[in-house]
Order: sequence, then C-alpha cells, then structure tokens
Amino acid sequence: MVHPGNGNASGTLLNALLHHAPQLAGIPRAGIVHRLDKDTSGLLVVAKTLTAQTDLVRQMQARSVQRHYLALALGTVERDGTVDAPLGRHAVQRTKMAIVRAGGKEARTHYAVLERFAKATLLECRLETGRTHQIRVHLASIKHPLAGDPVYGKTKSGDARLDAFPRQALHAWRLALRHPATEAAMVWESPLPADFAALLEELRRA
Repeated sequence: MVHPGNGNASGTLLNALLHHAPQLAGIPRAGIVHRLDKDTSGLLVVAKTLTAQTDLVRQMQARSVQRHYLALALGTVERDGTVDAPLGRHAVQRTKMAIVRAGGKEARTHYAVLERFAKATLLECRLETGRTHQIRVHLASIKHPLAGDPVYGKTKSGDARLDAFPRQALHAWRLALRHPATEAAMVWESPLPADFAALLEELRRA
C-alpha cells in the first residue's frame, strides 16, 4: 500500500518514507507525487522538497510525465489500441472503480502488443491520464483483464499458471519527466520483478 487507509494504518510506503527520511514529514503525503495500486510493482515518484513536489504535480496535471507499464492481459489481444472511457466509483461496490459515462473523470490508456502466448498477451500500456485502477478497469472493459487481478480479473483463463498468479500482473517499468530544478529530461526503467519474469518464462517454455 502507498498510503495508509482503512485496515492499513502502518506498513505502507508513506510510513517507510517517514521512517527513513523524517524530514519528509513537512511535505504533503511525505512527498509522494502519484501512487501505484497495492501489489503493482515498479516505479513511482517521491519529491524531497515542497518546491519539487509542486513542480512535479504540475507536470502530472499537464500530462507531460510519461508512465509506461507492462501488463499481462488474459486472452489474445489482436492489435494495438486505445481505451478512452471515463472512470468513477462503482455505483454499488464503492471500493471499486468503473466506467462511468455520466460524471466520470476523463481516462485514456494506450496499449501495444509486445508478445502473445496461448492464453494471454503481454502489453505495454501508456497512461495519458492517471486515474485510480485505470489500466485494470480499462483492460477488463475490453474483455482482457489482467492475470491475477483479484478485483477486476475473476475470469479463469484455463491456464493454471495464469490463474494462480497471486497479484495483478502489472509493472510500472518506465518513467520519464523533467527535473524540477534543472529541467533536464530524466528517464528511469525498472526490470520486471522475479515473480512476473518467472511467469513469462514459464509461458514462453509452454
């Protein structure tokens, strides 16, 4: 978990940041600029000063921060595409997000096919907006939910390896932004974590 919430008062990224860098207590959200869903691996941004946080938040609002994800979606995705569908809270299950045509917030996800397997497709997803659960909801809406997604991906693939994966197969692998002080272009990449990489290798061998 990134932020403390109901049932998660401790053990979050925010708690860890304050432990290791107590000076972040003077910055809103301990400097966290954006968040990842629980159990999504990869990169996110933390600002060490209020000035940096303000600038980075503005970059996020201007949609100039580039965020690329690797996503293992169930089924065969035939071609690259874009999901342009507004998101909001689910009308009944308030912990979930859903496509909400009336009153939802603009949300746009671009996806490209990287590799196909018998029962799944590895995608690179690029966020144009950054709504809660955006990739997960958008891919589920086109009938290709993420492998292992406990909320939006209850469809069984028929492949025991995919169905047993213990979290959503989503990794924030590339992040690009402008340095808030020097304005230099900055890019980071994060390799796949061991569990995701091992799953892909098993699928390749099959």
